[in-house]
Amino acid sequence: MFKTYSMELAGRTLTIETGKFAELANANVLVRYGETVVMVNVTASKEPKEGIDFFPLSVDYEEKMYSVGKIPGGFTRREGKAADKAILVSRAIDRPIRPLFPKDFRNDVVVVATVLSVEPDNSPEFCAMIGASAALSISDIPFGGPTAAVKVGYIDGEFVINPTLEQRAKTGLDLLVAGTMDKIAMIEAGAKELPDDKMLEAIKTGHVEIKKLCNFISEIKAEIGKPKFEYKSFEVDHDIYEEIENNFKDRMYTDVQAEDKETRDKNMDKIAEDVTAYFVEKYGEEKAEEAKQDIADSLYKLEKKCVREMIFREHKRPDGRALDEIRPLSCEVGLLPRVHGSAVFTRGQTQVMSIATLGMANEEQMLDGLDEEKAKRYIHQYNFPGYSVGEAKTSRGPGRREVGHGALAERALVPVIPSEEEFPYTIRVVSEVLSSNGSTSQASICGSTLALMDAGVPIKNPVAGISTGLVTNPDDENDYVMLTDIQGLEDFFGDMDFKVGGTKEGITAIQVDIKVDGLSYNIIEEAFARTNKARKYILDEIMLKQIEKPREEVSKYAPKISTMTISVDKIKDVIGSGGKMINKIIDETGVKIDIEEDGRVFIYSQDKEAGAKAMSIIEGIVREIEVGEIYDGTVTKIMPFGAFIDLGGGKEGLLHISKISKERVEKVEDVLSVGETVIVKVLEIDHQGRINLKKIGEQE
Repeated sequence: MFKTYSMELAGRTLTIETGKFAELANANVLVRYGETVVMVNVTASKEPKEGIDFFPLSVDYEEKMYSVGKIPGGFTRREGKAADKAILVSRAIDRPIRPLFPKDFRNDVVVVATVLSVEPDNSPEFCAMIGASAALSISDIPFGGPTAAVKVGYIDGEFVINPTLEQRAKTGLDLLVAGTMDKIAMIEAGAKELPDDKMLEAIKTGHVEIKKLCNFISEIKAEIGKPKFEYKSFEVDHDIYEEIENNFKDRMYTDVQAEDKETRDKNMDKIAEDVTAYFVEKYGEEKAEEAKQDIADSLYKLEKKCVREMIFREHKRPDGRALDEIRPLSCEVGLLPRVHGSAVFTRGQTQVMSIATLGMANEEQMLDGLDEEKAKRYIHQYNFPGYSVGEAKTSRGPGRREVGHGALAERALVPVIPSEEEFPYTIRVVSEVLSSNGSTSQASICGSTLALMDAGVPIKNPVAGISTGLVTNPDDENDYVMLTDIQGLEDFFGDMDFKVGGTKEGITAIQVDIKVDGLSYNIIEEAFARTNKARKYILDEIMLKQIEKPREEVSKYAPKISTMTISVDKIKDVIGSGGKMINKIIDETGVKIDIEEDGRVFIYSQDKEAGAKAMSIIEGIVREIEVGEIYDGTVTKIMPFGAFIDLGGGKEGLLHISKISKERVEKVEDVLSVGETVIVKVLEIDHQGRINLKKIGEQE
């Protein structure tokens, strides 16, 4: 049955429709916000997926070019591989809903959000997140929602909910926050060095609206929601787990405390081997084989229990650190001789190398998405090869995790990148993860800051990144232990990965992943305090002791840039017919030239002399020839009636035979030759633009 529900949000009407489309899906909703329309369909498999130890949730955010009245590029004129922006939105939808499915649920669940229409003022990402929660809530799929999300901006000291296009251009904050009625479930933010207290206030402001949205979805669910279907539980076999715990817990508790990740992994492999041998000896090979998956699941559960007990009860971490202690840190810059900037940042057994490259303005990344952003001149990419975790696997290109971590580092650094007017380069930084034991994204922020400084990029402030973790008491949300600088094991078995990038002045980026049903304001406030203290320590005691400020000059291998501004009506003269003039300049000087529509000219060269020569030629082209002015010229052609003189910049004048000398000249070639340099004065520019000259020297 077709149903429509509406509420007001940030001065606009939000409408959820259901019962009209995709009747074979478990649930379908159409979300309208202004003229932005997103359809969300959710489906679940009837049977669980065998042989896995995780919940198989897939989220796809599909950008359709027809939604903004465009035809896709490419030969097929079809939407192709998901753009990075679409992948990031898919991840944002996934994070707040994933913890709200049953822990023992193994049926495939697929959420598909299809963008049908986009009005620039109203975010399709927001509609997709609301639609996913609403569709799951009214479906028969086991889900403990609802959740909701809003965007928050900060303009002139005021917070703005779901800012419009005009407001987004002015905001110093781009915050996407999701939550339930009671807690915060996800934070994704970019900011211009926003203080911690303002960021917390922004989150609280967003949560006020989230509660209204959750209530709205709950009312829809109460009216039309389907009963949740029963599913096969994949809870760990209690008897097998209890037997393993009784016989191996003490050993697990000790062996998991190896400081070195490789040693700890070997310890876990040996325990698994010994547990299997124990079951074979006691129950026989056939029963041990039948219990293989339950044994593996029980070992995972026992390891998790030991790590969490150690942290929560004893305030003891697997590698022996104090709760607020950062792993050993080191960094180095200028490692690679021919690149424009390089650095390596090491945090414990996590190590990331970042390399900065400076390029021309026309090398910026072109974006073919649904929003107003068409290009970006700062590009950050993150690679996570198999060898970084000791795995023998080849690279298959960036996955969703790599795209997400690269975007987080990019978001953290964009606020400190100089403007194009200050530093007219396109900048690309690539972070190569060399070794991973947690917090590689935050190490890439630190390493990339150093690489940019090494490349001579005049960043406004250095940025560092750090993450905090959490182990909670399931019976009391106010009883928890927080960890500074979590390693892989603490992330894997903990309840939170709260990543914050920022300068000493404020926050530039946040990404929060949680495995519980949400975070209280107290936890968020403490996480801000912890990360603030840690990043100041990393900046002052580690990074700035390696390189105090950006280098005064860019690398000798980086292109040198000269800039000038010419009149817009002179652009055609510099380019010339069919590009002849600009190509001639490039051939003569070896430079590269970009000319913007507003008359800005960027000249890229490997040495300053070539750049200066190209600039001089362009200045000559755009220079206005004036009557009475004196110029150096070159004889280009001799005729019986005079000589044609090149005045530079593609301008040519006639030196009549009568104006060559005070004395009578019988033949021009008797006194002038092609290629000769002469000093001439402009006598006249006629109505057709022809320039008449006279020779200076003998007459004056």
